[in-house]
Amino acid sequence: MDIEREGPPLPTPRGPLSAAVAAYLLGTGLPPAPGAVGAAPAYGDDLQLALYLCYEPHYRGFAGVSPALEWDPALLLFRAALEDRFLSALRADARVHGEVADAVGDLLVEPADGTGVSHFLSDGGERWQVREYAAQRSLYHLKEADPHAWVLPRLRGRAKAAMAAVEFDEYGGGRAERVHARLFAELMTDLDLDPAYGRYLDAASAECLATVNLMSLCGLHRSLRGALVGHFAAVEITSSPGSRRLARAMRRTGAGPAAERFYDEHVEADAVHEQIVRHEVIGGLLDEEPWLAPDVVFGLDATGHLEDRFGARLLADWRAGRSSLRTPLPGDGPPSGPSEGP
Repeated sequence: MDIEREGPPLPTPRGPLSAAVAAYLLGTGLPPAPGAVGAAPAYGDDLQLALYLCYEPHYRGFAGVSPALEWDPALLLFRAALEDRFLSALRADARVHGEVADAVGDLLVEPADGTGVSHFLSDGGERWQVREYAAQRSLYHLKEADPHAWVLPRLRGRAKAAMAAVEFDEYGGGRAERVHARLFAELMTDLDLDPAYGRYLDAASAECLATVNLMSLCGLHRSLRGALVGHFAAVEITSSPGSRRLARAMRRTGAGPAAERFYDEHVEADAVHEQIVRHEVIGGLLDEEPWLAPDVVFGLDATGHLEDRFGARLLADWRAGRSSLRTPLPGDGPPSGPSEGP
């Protein structure tokens, strides 16, 4: 059986679910039991890491793990139980809007209080907090655009063409040096972080893992194509103003030119993408399949719910003077130790 020779190592398990998946991936354990999932907290470290481990074989995989396990029936059965637990919680907790126009309209209005993570980092965040934010976000940005690419064969007409156009930009417009994942790796280098793919999986919080797992969940299921379009819209609509504040944070903390360039790029590109996604991707999808409107709303609201949870976790840790990471970064850091989680 072929074994992956490259890729990140498997992370340290955070409980019985993630331990069972890790052992099975390495060939040292029995197939994980779906029945064990029911009592696990839906947003907790153990379930979110287990789900991340189930999804990663669809991306670059893990060192020492067979790529044949990507479609292993026992692993898929266990993943389905994890997804059901996660989805049920999201459908119960993320209900905010009933109409697409209302959900999109709320995203277009910047909050007057300015209390989010990008405001915090822009106005007074320290370099160690900027580094922690980048380390956690690397779990998405080093695979940026990949989860959304899965929706392309599931769309048609205007929605497909517009989605492909935006994805083309995310992948650098055909220039390898402009691929957004590469630009983020250069940002990490500026911040004295390791730009290796998956390097900070062990350190990332459950709240961070959940934001990435939502993309993989929606991307891998055709039945959730509307939710993935909603997720994509939420990301693009909120990206430009947030990136402007993060670019300011990079300049203020002396992060470096590559760190500044990444967010400067997103200020301009995503201002254009937001218009395309709203009018052509969402509009085109609902012209073709109007019954998917509730799924689009769910994608928009679930994204906001998980981003709010992640932001609240970061700010609670930082305001308490402690690291938001399970394992603090070497170098400059907080006055107290790592976060112990909720």
